Amino acid sequence: MRSRILQMAALVSVLAGGCGPKTTNIDIVNDDGKSVMALDYRDFDKAASEMIQSMVSSGALKKQGGGRYVVATGRIVNDTMQRIDTDQLMAKIEEELLNSGQAVMTSAVGSGTDKLIHETRELRDSEEFDQNTIAKRNTLIAPDLTISGKIFQRNLAYDKKRQQVEYYFQLKLSDATSGLRYWQKESLIGKRGSNKSVAW
Repeated sequence: MRSRILQMAALVSVLAGGCGPKTTNIDIVNDDGKSVMALDYRDFDKAASEMIQSMVSSGALKKQGGGRYVVATGRIVNDTMQRIDTDQLMAKIEEELLNSGQAVMTSAVGSGTDKLIHETRELRDSEEFDQNTIAKRNTLIAPDLTISGKIFQRNLAYDKKRQQVEYYFQLKLSDATSGLRYWQKESLIGKRGSNKSVAW
């Protein structure tokens, strides 16, 4: 009797799963889906690609004497009406920076800090760990350059029935020692749609 009940429950579960709205995967390479007023993954990809191409081609990452710069990610301010995870934008930029071969990212400081780097150093006086396997003092490398930025949004009345929403992605690359700015870029993504559309 119990096995019969389990079989019926499994059958109902399968049938219920097949009766809902159809779900499809997005082809993120050739997505011809409708645009939305809010920011979506295509917008993040576009902004990140524009910025990294500008940064790499500017020559700002070419270190005199060779080698690669150590870069730390600083604060990226979200000044939009949306709850944006700014790490999503920076993850793409950091990935492309690493792939360029012109820079390495630090996880020791900045918004991309890996707390385990510091936690493992707190084991220096522990009798439970082989002290020869723990990172020595004065081994962390400070960043040469820092990245910081901002995303902000402007909503404008385009006409009686439509609105225009502008998203500005701003990024700056600065020297950590002198504070001098080596590069900056603003990428604009603009959208027009019905006044009924929600941009957050």
